[in-house]
Amino acid sequence: MALEDKIDGAKDQVAGKAKEVEGKVTGDEAREAEGKAQGLLGKAKDAFGDVKDAAEDVVEDIKEKFDK
Repeated sequence: MALEDKIDGAKDQVAGKAKEVEGKVTGDEAREAEGKAQGLLGKAKDAFGDVKDAAEDVVEDIKEKFDK
């Protein structure tokens, strides 16, 4: 599941950067801001994926300790 979050995050970051550049080139400040916001959303999804990975690792460690 965390991999899906990381992929979605990367997709949002790329799409956001494209919108940001498009906005700069065309002078569309709203499009540029939309791109920046989407890029930040992508970074947040990526960080969320990292947190989920870490939580899953902790759960696995605890399970292993109780299985002994």
